Amino acid sequence: MEQGSARERTRPTYASVASATTPASVRVPEQSCGEQARGAEMYGDQARTDQACREQARGEHTHSEPPGPRAAVQRHSVRGQVLDALRAALVDGRLVPGQVYSAPALGARFGVSATPVREAMQQLAVEGAVEVVPNRGFRVSQRSPRERAELTEVRALIEVPVILRLARTVPSARWCALRPLADATVTAAAVGDRASYAESDRAFHGAVLALCGNEQLVMVADDLHRRSQWPPGNNPVTRRADLLADAAEHTALLDALIAQDLTAVQSLVREHFTGAES
Repeated sequence: MEQGSARERTRPTYASVASATTPASVRVPEQSCGEQARGAEMYGDQARTDQACREQARGEHTHSEPPGPRAAVQRHSVRGQVLDALRAALVDGRLVPGQVYSAPALGARFGVSATPVREAMQQLAVEGAVEVVPNRGFRVSQRSPRERAELTEVRALIEVPVILRLARTVPSARWCALRPLADATVTAAAVGDRASYAESDRAFHGAVLALCGNEQLVMVADDLHRRSQWPPGNNPVTRRADLLADAAEHTALLDALIAQDLTAVQSLVREHFTGAES
């Protein structure tokens, strides 16, 4: 009996938790038994009055404990995984432009409930990849060749000047550190894995631009890059050939940056943005 009482005496009160996490100027004072009782009596609940006094005598508080972060983290993780899967399906053509997909049907495909699918689809709608169809689901957006060309032009306006400036200021050793990222694009292209290529392609471009130190620029460029990666081309052979050519340009550009060959860098970086697949 004394052992149980000792455990109860060591429990932190609401005031002690507040003191540890709240600035001194706004600390929450511990309520007395009478104050808690008066608060309970305002609602005409004598049982709450008695419970308040008993809990303070044991060093407890009447507030319910806040929920732990585990459920929120798991839900966010599921939503993120579904979002990644949907993006991959957009890139490799499994989600067909113009087709309408319902959240429950996609949830059944991924083995999850409709809620994380719906949340992921809402994010894709913000990115312009899908559009909401009331009472039906989400239609995969159709992007014209002109729209893709416009995206590529905007990307070039942002990335080309930055890369040319970095070519004059970044030492060779820092460019050498990006070799694994360039090699990853070659590996994905060699097997024709368009979804993996899309991720490695954006990773390479993002790492290059990150050397400028402008986080906002990197985020804007990444968003434009993602939008330009879908829908895929119709001919699988042509698509694989385009990926191989694009990956080869990454390698050649990195070689020129390491060698600090500014003329070659200028030619390669401009050429890299002439195709819709870059």
